Amino acid sequence: MSERLQKLLAHAGLGSRREIETWIAAGEVSVNGQVAKLGDQASPTDVIMVRGKLVSSAAPEVARVIAYHKPEGEVCTRSDPEGRDTVFTHLPVLRQGRWVAVGRLDLNTSGLLLFTTDGELANRLMHPSQELEREYAVRVLGEVTPAQLQAMQQGVTLEDGIAAFDRITPAGGSGANQWFHVVLREGRNREVRRLWESQELMVSRLMRLRYGPISLGTGLHSGRWRELEPAEMKQLYAAAGLKWQRPAKPTRVIRPPRSRRRSD
Repeated sequence: MSERLQKLLAHAGLGSRREIETWIAAGEVSVNGQVAKLGDQASPTDVIMVRGKLVSSAAPEVARVIAYHKPEGEVCTRSDPEGRDTVFTHLPVLRQGRWVAVGRLDLNTSGLLLFTTDGELANRLMHPSQELEREYAVRVLGEVTPAQLQAMQQGVTLEDGIAAFDRITPAGGSGANQWFHVVLREGRNREVRRLWESQELMVSRLMRLRYGPISLGTGLHSGRWRELEPAEMKQLYAAAGLKWQRPAKPTRVIRPPRSRRRSD
């Protein structure tokens, strides 16, 4: 069955739909020897090439999602011209497909990053129409007034439009450093930092704690990853408006007991 090329390749784990659309627009994808255009359709039996390399459009047998605790100082690109460490170097190796990042975190932001082999899931999770909550822990340098908190919840005009936090909750701190937990439903570039900067306040530390229904938790240490549990997979797919298919349990091989030698 044919379907839109970007959707087919996203489902196969080649990338998010947005990413694949940029490849098609740049003329980097061909189907059966013809340069593809946005809107073209294809099927798993077609010969599809990306940047001159033959790719498989077959979806992985079992979609995977992992949670990664990004440290500060890592970039969210597959390679970096400056030679900096990237988040992809610490992920498990895949036999088929590739890891697709669900959103990004900037160089100086740590915390939860989700990766999946299901590009369609990644696309849904990042799409603004889903309005998934992102929760962050923010350490702010300086005194924060009730008026400033109210302004950031009512809406602040930034260079790319109005932005606001859904919730701001004080989370302790002393002296010049105060901690807050903030929630918003967008993923604009540096949006959390820019909202605080609009109030002439400096963010000295920023960590993502939650993306939709998935939380970082306390047991996942910096630079480590974990596979999502079945209950989390079900919640995440539901949040994306998709249905998760639980993988079939592997067949249990029952071996006969070893015979014991009888002594005469």
